Amino acid sequence: MTAATALLSQWTAHLREERRFSNNSVQAYERDVAAFLSFLSGHLGGEPDAKALAELEPRDLRAYLAYRRLGPDALADRSISRALAAIRSFYRYLERRHGVQNARLALVRGPKLKRSLPRPVSEGAARNLIAEAIASGSDEWQGVRDAALLTLLYAAGLRISEALALTGADLPLPDVLRVRGKGGKQRVVPLLSQAREAVARYVDMCPYSIDGGGPLFRAARGGAFSPRMAQALMERLRIGLGLPASATPHALRHAFATHLLANGADLRAIQDLLGHESLSTTQTYTSVEAQKILQAYRRAHPRS
Repeated sequence: MTAATALLSQWTAHLREERRFSNNSVQAYERDVAAFLSFLSGHLGGEPDAKALAELEPRDLRAYLAYRRLGPDALADRSISRALAAIRSFYRYLERRHGVQNARLALVRGPKLKRSLPRPVSEGAARNLIAEAIASGSDEWQGVRDAALLTLLYAAGLRISEALALTGADLPLPDVLRVRGKGGKQRVVPLLSQAREAVARYVDMCPYSIDGGGPLFRAARGGAFSPRMAQALMERLRIGLGLPASATPHALRHAFATHLLANGADLRAIQDLLGHESLSTTQTYTSVEAQKILQAYRRAHPRS
């Protein structure tokens, strides 16, 4: 029987090469399942193989989840749910590709999570962040770059990884941009003229040649501008503007969706623009809008 570690390697190769998952996603899945298999090696008295995985009982999986909750590196409920989802994905692959079946493990339920609402920035805050990026850049071209990046996130609802994946081959940015999102799924996003103009201005001022294969957004020394740099940029701007810690690059994507919804956009259209697989994910933005209406009611009603 094939050893579990070999099956894990085959599965991660499948995620990377066939499912086209991003490197970060593959590493997260691999990390969660590798931790599970390591636990089983001690729990079962040796490295499991395909037969042992097929014969695993619900109590064995529950023992692992309890260990992750209470062990030396205790995980929060959300992380435990993510680990359980990774294990289930691994088992689905084993059943399809290797005939390893274990329906009993479906009986195991993860912790019940309280759904957290997206925390977008306001329209005014989004404008202020972009203006502050230009004003506070360490160099004029870098301020223009920062403003172009934030404008793109807010105007098109891109994930930071999607914006930073753009290259010189995407220039000049079209009226409609084709974006490769999570799992390699493509979607089409219209671009406002303000976003295209902001990027064009940055390209004109950038001291580095942005060729077809090179990254569009460049760091101070010419390398690729990284997600960590974007996080640091937003942290500096939000502190300067007195915004909460929730004002991250992703909060601009949330703002894109929330502000479209508030101005009458169709929920399914927003789902397509964001690249959400499930409409229920997009529906969380209706809760944000309802919460805002309730807050306004409580502030304004004389009997509240």
